[in-house]
Amino acid sequence: MHEVRFILSWVVCGLVVGLIARLLVPGRHPLGLLRTALLGVLGAIVGGLIYWALAGEPGRPFSLEGDAWHGWLVSILGAVIVLWLYSEWQRSRRPWWRRW
Repeated sequence: MHEVRFILSWVVCGLVVGLIARLLVPGRHPLGLLRTALLGVLGAIVGGLIYWALAGEPGRPFSLEGDAWHGWLVSILGAVIVLWLYSEWQRSRRPWWRRW
């Protein structure tokens, strides 16, 4: 039961982070709820790696404690990076005459 709550909390928090990233990155992002949640979870991992590289210690990106706001910020930053890279990859897959 604990594992189900853990996974569910990551999905819900990933969805929130993914939605915020979609609001921050300009352009159209045809992602459903599942892809948006995956974007947020992957963004949290990327943000956690960035935080670890800068702070020298792993962070807790989806903690609801009062002093865990920096984890949410790096998760959103990571999701923005992932979404931007995904958008660029999708753009490069289109024919050259449909890129603009």
